Amino acid sequence: MTLDHRIPVTLLTGFLGSGKTTLLNKLLNHPGMKDTAVIINELGSAGLDHILARTVESQHIADNTVLLESGCLCCTLSNELADTMRDLFFKRQLEAIPAFSRLMIETTGMADPGPIMANLLNEPVISSTYRLDAVVVTIDSTYGLQQIAGHGEARKQAAVADVLLITKTDLASAESLDALAAALQELNPGATQYRISHGEIDPSAVIDAGLFNPGGTQAQPQRWLRAPSRSKARRGMLPQAVHEDEIVSFTVTMPKPLTWLQLEPVLQWLCATHGERLLRLKGIIHAEDLPAPLAAHAVHHTLYPPNLLQGWDEDEPITRIVLIGKGLDELGIREALMQI
Repeated sequence: MTLDHRIPVTLLTGFLGSGKTTLLNKLLNHPGMKDTAVIINELGSAGLDHILARTVESQHIADNTVLLESGCLCCTLSNELADTMRDLFFKRQLEAIPAFSRLMIETTGMADPGPIMANLLNEPVISSTYRLDAVVVTIDSTYGLQQIAGHGEARKQAAVADVLLITKTDLASAESLDALAAALQELNPGATQYRISHGEIDPSAVIDAGLFNPGGTQAQPQRWLRAPSRSKARRGMLPQAVHEDEIVSFTVTMPKPLTWLQLEPVLQWLCATHGERLLRLKGIIHAEDLPAPLAAHAVHHTLYPPNLLQGWDEDEPITRIVLIGKGLDELGIREALMQI
């Protein structure tokens, strides 16, 4: 049974100079990207030139959209992101461009992915036709540690990622690669890490990398929701106070039984109260008043319409919620959730 007919969206971001352009050049030449549309931020007047300069010959088909020999569509972001996404969808429906089954969005290097995700999925037309599949972040193997330590944007990007790509590994020592990987594991224990050089990677690592498998017919919550409870806390210890700028992630395992009618208002309150510091929330909900498990997702102040995971169940149905944020009041959040 197909779980969700909406077009999956991969958000690709990473700090300045971390290798996004090299990665995109390789991906856009890969036959595995067939049926994929790519929206690229327009930087200055160059538009798609910085991407297409080293790709195969392209065919202009509609406005600023080109069709590559690999089969994927490439589009310059020349207006608001939501407008560009709507235009692509309507052109697809009118057969003005070839049908695409997934979308990748490349952002600028200084972009905070949180507001992008929030604005992206908060518009009814967008949320009814697209769903966020995964956030993919490129990290420079040489300068990544320095950037994470010195730039809040780089920390946020790494913290909310589903997939972390450590790039330019041919330019770094094994010791520095291991140190960066360990730091990223500490910052975001739930993300999948890959080490790549020259942008070489199988597209399957970055597209359809979220909740659903490439066939779109089976949910994989264990992969999507695997951030553990804080590893440093010994069993039985209460959460420790954190600095207001420290990015933390933790998992709350909910008691059962519970209902979505009970839980949704608490999640809405959590987003309203902690939204400024809440970078991302992901949850798998087993509720007595629903016919199947539910995948919940929130960014900052916005709790998105959940996905009903029909056709999927767990051997041991456990509701758990992963929260990632800056200086979150973990104890207060746990208490609020456990009072349901």
